[in-house]
Amino acid sequence: MNQDVDLRDALISALEWQIELGAIEAIGEHPVDRFAESAPNTAPEPEKPVKTSAIAEFQPRQPARAEAPSPGPAAPDTSELARQADTLEALATAMREYDGTPLKAAARNFVFCDGLLGAHLMVIGEAPGQEEDRQGKPFVGRAGQLLDRMLAAIGLSRMETDPAKAAYITNILPWRPVGNRTPTPEESALFLPFVIRHIQLAKPRVILTMGNTPTKAMLDTTTGIKRMRGNWVDHAATGLPLLPSFHPAYLLRQPADKKLAWQDLIQIRTALDKADAS
Repeated sequence: MNQDVDLRDALISALEWQIELGAIEAIGEHPVDRFAESAPNTAPEPEKPVKTSAIAEFQPRQPARAEAPSPGPAAPDTSELARQADTLEALATAMREYDGTPLKAAARNFVFCDGLLGAHLMVIGEAPGQEEDRQGKPFVGRAGQLLDRMLAAIGLSRMETDPAKAAYITNILPWRPVGNRTPTPEESALFLPFVIRHIQLAKPRVILTMGNTPTKAMLDTTTGIKRMRGNWVDHAATGLPLLPSFHPAYLLRQPADKKLAWQDLIQIRTALDKADAS
């Protein structure tokens, strides 16, 4: 009997872990022809039996009060952790050690930043993708290669040592969401205090947000990037000029919008020139 209980608990724990990683549907061992099922005047063939699984057997447990686990310590507030970080190294450590999200356990590498600290332009993207998760750097996949070409077109590079010609790059999230899914608003809000502190410590002169996720998080808006892009905003939390634009991954899917992204880049170049002259 105890072995059955132990097996059940193990299966339920495995199911809960899969749910945290984003699994939302159980898949049987045998294919089912849904078209045949829905065909008129045709009785669907019965599904072949599927092995009993944790998903099929899952029922909410009602443990005795004495056996209920005691709640663990509450996750530290990210605003307080960010405020306490007085250097970029301290901020990176606080973010890396923060355990208040399941994203950390599912990712391979912590992705913090790339480029020159003190660069006049700071680029904020969405979250690491597969290649970024593998290398531990932001924007190193196909979208990152396009970003490098975009920056080069206005005389900037993440490899530069001159702050006026350099770019400093980060993301809203430091961990890759499972399956490269879009971060949820709750996940963005959780890490936003870290991002704000990151900007304060990096001290750029201009901010470029790329895509819906960083733009909505930074500006606390639900307006989509197609309406927001190309419009300057004075970012309240940092006092810096911020320009939203398309994410390079979007431009790879919709190359016709590159002309709009080029207009945004020209605005970035003009703003940097004015900032450097002042």
